[in-house]
Amino acid sequence: MIGHHRVDGPPEAPSLLLINSLGADLSMWEPQVPALSRRFRVIRYDTRGHGRSPVPPGRYSLADLGGDALDLLDHLGAARAHVCGLSLGGMTAMWLAAYAPERVGRLVLCCTSALLGPASSWAGRAATVLARGTGAVADTVVARWVTPEFAALRPDQTGRLRDMVAATPAAGYAGACAAIEEMDLRADLPRIAAPTLVLAGADDPATPPAHGAAIAAAIPGARLAVLDRAAHLATYERPAEATRLILEALDG
Repeated sequence: MIGHHRVDGPPEAPSLLLINSLGADLSMWEPQVPALSRRFRVIRYDTRGHGRSPVPPGRYSLADLGGDALDLLDHLGAARAHVCGLSLGGMTAMWLAAYAPERVGRLVLCCTSALLGPASSWAGRAATVLARGTGAVADTVVARWVTPEFAALRPDQTGRLRDMVAATPAAGYAGACAAIEEMDLRADLPRIAAPTLVLAGADDPATPPAHGAAIAAAIPGARLAVLDRAAHLATYERPAEATRLILEALDG
């Protein structure tokens, strides 16, 4: 499925695919785009069920989300791309590196997990948004995305993040919750061959640094970097530091 997407940067540059978190649209990467697009053909897209992409009914799987990413790369003529994903986007990125390794150059996995249980919590969140809309969970989600200090200092940005979650179609959010509910990538990690950076937020309550450390320990040659004073949306809360680490990882 080809969803809503945007491409920035020189068309002849190496491709870099950025994949969003649950409840976000492609604008979550705005802090990174100016620097990344100077050196890469930056491809962003709204995950199925999110933003301006189609909203297929029913439960989604990680294979569905990975297949969408491959369809987009095919559509744009990108035989191979570096891949950077955050949270659900990082899960999709791991799936790509494990199941379509020939399509992935370097890999950056931000604030993510190979197993994010319990499954009942994701089923419960899906049921909540289907019954009451994504606005019902937006405040709780954003409280995990950014630290209280960021929320207090930047209320406008925090409000914009809340609006982004609340604007996500309920069926799309719930469908993506199903992908996380059923996900277990732990057995796939040792066969990932892409050079990998795992980036964690020191204050991330959703995927604490221990989740990133487990991924880095399982992927051969992977390294872990932890951003201080950052919660789950670390690339947004600490943009300069996150962008520097992403660029260093892509440069090898």
